[in-house]
Amino acid sequence: MSNSRIISVDVMRGITIMMMTIVNNPGDWSHIYAPLEHAAWNGWTPTDLVFPFFLFIVGISVVLANPNRTVQWEKTLTRFMRIFLLGLALSFFSKIKIPGVGNLVLLSVRLLFTVLITFLLLGNYSSKKQFWAAFILLLVALILCFYGGESFESIRIPGVLQRISIVFLIISVAYVWLSTVQIFWLGITFLLLYWGLMTLIPIPGVGSANLEMGTNLAAYVDNLLLPGHLWVTTKTWDPEGVLSTIPAISTGIAGILAGKILIQNANPFKFLLGIGIILIGIGFAWDNVFPINKSLWSSSFVVLSAGWAMFLLSLLYGIIEVLGVKKWTNIFLIFGINPMLVFFYSGIIPRALNLIKVDQISNLEHQEIGIVPWLYRVGIQPYFENPLNSSLAGAVVYLLIWYLILYIFYRKNLIFKV
Repeated sequence: MSNSRIISVDVMRGITIMMMTIVNNPGDWSHIYAPLEHAAWNGWTPTDLVFPFFLFIVGISVVLANPNRTVQWEKTLTRFMRIFLLGLALSFFSKIKIPGVGNLVLLSVRLLFTVLITFLLLGNYSSKKQFWAAFILLLVALILCFYGGESFESIRIPGVLQRISIVFLIISVAYVWLSTVQIFWLGITFLLLYWGLMTLIPIPGVGSANLEMGTNLAAYVDNLLLPGHLWVTTKTWDPEGVLSTIPAISTGIAGILAGKILIQNANPFKFLLGIGIILIGIGFAWDNVFPINKSLWSSSFVVLSAGWAMFLLSLLYGIIEVLGVKKWTNIFLIFGINPMLVFFYSGIIPRALNLIKVDQISNLEHQEIGIVPWLYRVGIQPYFENPLNSSLAGAVVYLLIWYLILYIFYRKNLIFKV
């Protein structure tokens, strides 16, 4: 198939963005339906598939955007830096502090920072200027992370967008330099290498190789290379850490292979469906010796999630491209057109709004809470007896707000690209 716009891919991207919006924004983090939570450690839920689906779609996009494998180094490096910086900006937002000022002044400063970042990293201006703006921003950001003093010494450097950017860069280079067969074997090599590293190499200061939380080799490497700059919940390891990025590259490679299937086969549906089912089976089998684990991004998790991604894409392709049933796709296309905008601002908006505090009486005591939980408690929670339903309703309301925003952008043909 030669058409670079394949609607089923855009719909899959939209579904993934919508799922991300729901699972990242429950009304109450203490009450979430199990499928909308990440697995505590080993195992998986539908929520655990959201991030690998992003990386899978990144791989497909690399192929569809450059079917002739032309060298585009400046464009590739610029996109890598812009995505990485958007992720870092989410960490920097909450670390910007001005001693002695109130929350509203601080909020104004942080919003000015966000406007500047939006213009520099999502703005449409000359490619040369985009490259140098991103390069200078990245240099400044890294200097602040390591030498910026107390305010920035605990900035989280790894993250979802940071991992997406690194995977994008590596698979883009592989796509241009290597044949499809070589790319396939590179993906297999990364999976086997990571399996061996995680299960065979002893951990200094701990003992024999293990796959437990916080004591495995990936955690050791994270803490060795990025001490103080890790996931705030643990501070000693990161779910988007250094070593676990190796198998994440294989997730992106699976997307490249899917993209090749889409553009080189007259009927990709059967190939995607068959490969998807096989990969799901291999993932479950591998789970017996290398447990499915999203936080570790285990090799079995890569294979399983790639299988589900292939399976979903095949169904969407069959319905949309083969059967021609397209009328239902608009809502998903609206979300899929501006994925980076949704991802970035879904992180910024709650952080910004919660700087606005509201007095609330709880157990006869005054409390100051952020405006987001206050709106939830006042406007949504009272209408539901079941706290799980109430929490889900909060997420759906947030999704609907985003739909209205994106619908306006869609009608005005406003597209923000990195």
